[in-house]
Amino acid sequence: MKNIKNLLVSFFVFGVAFLMTSCEPENHALGKTLDKSDIKYSIEQDFTVDPGGNTVIMTNETKGVTLTWDYETGRSNKATEVVKYAFKGDYTIKITAVTPGGLVELDPVTITVTDDNLSYVDDPLWNLLSGGVGESKTWVLDLDANGVSKYFNGPMYFYGVDNAWLESGGPWDGGDTGCYGDDCWNWSPDWIGNEWIAAQGDYGTMTFSLDGGPFLTTDHLMIPSYGQESGTYFLDADAKILTTSGATILHTNENDACVDNWYTMKIFSITENTLQLGVLRKDSCDGAATLVFNYITKEYSDNWVPEDLPDPTPDIDLDGGTVDDLLTTTTTTSKTWYMSPDSPFDWTDLDGNLLNGWQTSADYEAAGWPGYTSADEATVINNKITFSNDGTISTIDSNGVQSDGTYVTESGTNIITFSNITPTFPIGSSWATATTTSLNQWKIVKTAKTAGVVTDIWFGKRDETGKNEYMVFHFVLDTGGAVTPSQPTGTELTFDNSKFVYGDLEGNGNLRLEFFNEFGTTFSDPPLNPNDVAITDRIEITFTLSGINLASGAVGNYTADYQYASAGWAFGYWGEGTKNSGDTNITGDGTYTVILTPGQDVSGAVVFVIDIFGLGADITDLTAVTATVDKIEMF
Repeated sequence: MKNIKNLLVSFFVFGVAFLMTSCEPENHALGKTLDKSDIKYSIEQDFTVDPGGNTVIMTNETKGVTLTWDYETGRSNKATEVVKYAFKGDYTIKITAVTPGGLVELDPVTITVTDDNLSYVDDPLWNLLSGGVGESKTWVLDLDANGVSKYFNGPMYFYGVDNAWLESGGPWDGGDTGCYGDDCWNWSPDWIGNEWIAAQGDYGTMTFSLDGGPFLTTDHLMIPSYGQESGTYFLDADAKILTTSGATILHTNENDACVDNWYTMKIFSITENTLQLGVLRKDSCDGAATLVFNYITKEYSDNWVPEDLPDPTPDIDLDGGTVDDLLTTTTTTSKTWYMSPDSPFDWTDLDGNLLNGWQTSADYEAAGWPGYTSADEATVINNKITFSNDGTISTIDSNGVQSDGTYVTESGTNIITFSNITPTFPIGSSWATATTTSLNQWKIVKTAKTAGVVTDIWFGKRDETGKNEYMVFHFVLDTGGAVTPSQPTGTELTFDNSKFVYGDLEGNGNLRLEFFNEFGTTFSDPPLNPNDVAITDRIEITFTLSGINLASGAVGNYTADYQYASAGWAFGYWGEGTKNSGDTNITGDGTYTVILTPGQDVSGAVVFVIDIFGLGADITDLTAVTATVDKIEMF
């Protein structure tokens, strides 16, 4: 064997806690900074295995010191690392010693490999990643400039720290394989509705090559500080680990600072057209987890054609009959429906889930931009539509304008097509108007029952600008009695203020009110039972702040918003300012009510807090501040 070795006088150093070093007790006090001549190691080429010297063994022989090996095709801090170079050439190994006194840069060592040994890259995983010897393959993050993910639900998934290669390992809640320890879980969110995961845009390309060497080139279009990178990589096909040197994988700027090592990735899955790579998120960023980035080949992306799928038909209650029966027939041959004065309009996704969830005129007023107010209730209620079972229809709007025509319904899709009439209704002083699509159609996307009878219908107007949503108009069955706006009652959630935790809990300048957080102090002794959280429409939290003294030059007004994830991470909302309402502007001492309207049924809690952005940093003495929850009411 060729042996490049430093034979030095051994010495004793107290242990420093690093991976794969000694088991001595930790001593974090900085000691003497060692001279590089005090550090011994060996770098050997095993010519018995490879006549060309392709196999290189690097060994740390200095107790109490961790060596980091940067061997061009990857990095490692193992005490003994075996590297197999597939391609001939000169390789410079850079060595950094982590000593009790600090970092010591050792002299680099250059070794020469005289022959190719392509058996080291002759593996199905290498071929899938790079296209094979002499080839290259270009990958893109599965989110484009139009906000489209073409294969996965979105560009990034979340897994436990003990999840890895999904085709092996043990069983867990997410499948029969893929778990290698105790912390195994998964959340695979759709990007639509969780845009906080990654900014919409073209993230660039990364190309893995085996043409003359294992080369990686990355063009980070969304992170200019990285720019264009060129480096090398190594794929451990047995361990399913990918390491890089000189270049990093495409990733999101939102998580850049939350990952300490962008050069070592776990391979979760790989096929001819798809790739999933996982990196470890550090504990200080909402808890340790594996961030799995989803990629597709550029060829797949360039040739992708969206499926021409019909819109889904939401599962609505037809009272056991047909759409015609629902619209027209009880004990009579017609039914009249009036526009709801409480919640005349909203938007839903294609599955019929309300996107704003407004229930009263106060909700619209709190949002502001819809333009609907309580003064409009008495007018809106006069918008009426009557369906008869002979296929005729009549309308009268709040201005007294009457129209007549006919309609037909489509079985299976719940679409209503109108003829000789275009139902049109003004909605009070709001800018919104209830009308039909360019095909003069509505679709029933939601119904609700009262005392066993369908009394509420949401007629949907399909968006025709490219958004996957309906603008919906809420009508209520006219039973002939006097109609007054409803005042829904809520369910109060029990809360123990003696266990309430608040303050600048994340150290980011926000004042956080923590009701429950699996990653926070309230996990072990919560002030409420997270299993009791059940929101059909909205949740209103009223709290009182006192003892706030703002520093000179403080902003003086601060936005309050929720950070909430339901049980199992089935729903997440992270302070986007789109689902909060009520007293969202906090100005100091006082009592405030902040409202969260998820737009769908949610239950349970993993994270349940309100952040008041920037207030913590502007308070002169946080210890003088008192926060009390007055009421938590769920609707």
